[in-house]
Amino acid sequence: MKIRFLCMVAAVALLGACSSDDTATKSSATTATPAPAAAPARPGVVPGSQADFVANVGDRVFFDFDKYSLTAEGKGQLAKWVDFLKKFPSDQLVVEGHADERGTREYNLALGERRANSVKDFLVSQGIQASRLKTISYGKERPAVLGSNETAWAQNRRGVGVVQ
Repeated sequence: MKIRFLCMVAAVALLGACSSDDTATKSSATTATPAPAAAPARPGVVPGSQADFVANVGDRVFFDFDKYSLTAEGKGQLAKWVDFLKKFPSDQLVVEGHADERGTREYNLALGERRANSVKDFLVSQGIQASRLKTISYGKERPAVLGSNETAWAQNRRGVGVVQ
């Protein structure tokens, strides 16, 4: 993943270095037919990358308060993860478990772990090799949304997939 990122950065840097704004060239071009302008380069999303996963699949599944069982919506989202992982069999996935700010640090770490394992177990039951999956719990330590209200808490009770 780091190599892919570095390759993308290098490609963008090379494209930026290729453009010039030389006024001497512009003055001598009055007698010659000007070349058509090149289309601006847009770096695309690399298939099988984390950016592809986030943009085209969705990297989150949400949980109910104090629960680690998957909802019907969560299973539908995870079915998309399964399709992605089957399409890119060399990708590995880290499943992060998260909780909202309520409860102790220890309780939320344990809840996050159960959520991550719930996601992993579903993926394995759908044919993804367990050796391609890792889990980690962040508990309440990495909130996606700051705030002490139900809207923020609902966004923080989640499992997140990170492509490796």
